[in-house]
Amino acid sequence: MTSVLNVDEIAAKDGTSPVTLTKQVAIKAYLVYDFSDDGTPDSMNISSVTDRATGALYGSFTNSLSANTYAVTDCSSPVQEGSMSTTNSNRYGIASGDTTGRYSACYYQVQTHSDPQDCPYTSSLIVGDLA
Repeated sequence: MTSVLNVDEIAAKDGTSPVTLTKQVAIKAYLVYDFSDDGTPDSMNISSVTDRATGALYGSFTNSLSANTYAVTDCSSPVQEGSMSTTNSNRYGIASGDTTGRYSACYYQVQTHSDPQDCPYTSSLIVGDLA
């Protein structure tokens, strides 16, 4: 005999809270950010973004994480999301947990060593435990 479970949504007993995943790791937040116009084309569990300086931002969580030792990975691109291109510029990004309520990231593209610039299109993935 075969069992089939077809659902459109799974919620906690109260009908609105998220279901707790056990023995699994899942993305707890992500952000796609556009430094060229301070836009947020896509995000999850991000309440706001603060553009701190050239290439630097804080991403504040809607729901905090349990500790500031969560993992953050990032990437950057000189072209808009949904397209791919290669350029002569070197790009790099660094990101880390800052507090349980936000993470910190810096994304740059460098034409020359003395001229760091915003890398226009960036994204971050955050993995950790929610508070």
